[in-house]
Amino acid sequence: MFGKKLQQSTALNSPEAVRKSQAVYDRMASGKCKDAKAELDATHGRKSKR
Repeated sequence: MFGKKLQQSTALNSPEAVRKSQAVYDRMASGKCKDAKAELDATHGRKSKR
Protein backbone atom coordinates (compact mmCIF):
# COMPACT_ATOMS: atom_id res chain seq x y z
CA MET A 1 0.00 0.00 0.00
CA PHE A 2 1.10 3.54 -0.73
CA GLY A 3 4.85 3.19 -0.83
CA LYS A 4 5.21 0.43 1.76
CA LYS A 5 7.12 -2.63 0.70
CA LEU A 6 5.59 -6.03 1.26
CA GLN A 7 7.42 -8.25 3.71
CA GLN A 8 9.54 -10.85 2.05
CA SER A 9 8.86 -14.50 2.70
CA THR A 10 12.18 -14.63 4.59
CA ALA A 11 10.92 -12.31 7.34
CA LEU A 12 12.49 -12.97 10.72
CA ASN A 13 9.06 -13.28 12.32
CA SER A 14 7.90 -16.21 10.21
CA PRO A 15 7.26 -19.42 12.17
CA GLU A 16 10.22 -21.18 10.57
CA ALA A 17 12.63 -18.29 11.28
CA VAL A 18 11.43 -18.04 14.88
CA ARG A 19 11.99 -21.77 15.33
CA LYS A 20 15.54 -21.48 13.98
CA SER A 21 16.30 -18.45 16.15
CA GLN A 22 14.95 -20.26 19.20
CA ALA A 23 17.38 -23.11 18.60
CA VAL A 24 20.29 -20.63 18.56
CA TYR A 25 18.93 -18.93 21.68
CA ASP A 26 18.75 -22.29 23.44
CA ARG A 27 22.42 -22.87 22.57
CA MET A 28 23.27 -19.40 23.93
CA ALA A 29 21.40 -20.03 27.18
CA SER A 30 23.13 -23.37 27.67
CA GLY A 31 26.57 -21.86 27.09
CA LYS A 32 27.28 -23.89 23.94
CA CYS A 33 27.19 -20.88 21.60
CA LYS A 34 30.51 -19.06 21.14
CA ASP A 35 29.43 -16.34 18.66
CA ALA A 36 25.69 -15.61 18.70
CA LYS A 37 25.77 -13.09 15.85
CA ALA A 38 27.65 -15.47 13.56
CA GLU A 39 25.30 -18.34 14.36
CA LEU A 40 22.19 -16.22 13.80
CA ASP A 41 23.59 -14.88 10.52
CA ALA A 42 24.37 -18.42 9.36
CA THR A 43 20.96 -19.68 10.50
CA HIS A 44 19.11 -17.03 8.51
CA GLY A 45 21.41 -17.12 5.49
CA ARG A 46 22.94 -13.68 5.95
CA LYS A 47 26.54 -12.72 5.47
CA SER A 48 28.36 -11.20 8.41
CA LYS A 49 29.72 -7.68 7.89
CA ARG A 50 32.79 -8.31 10.04
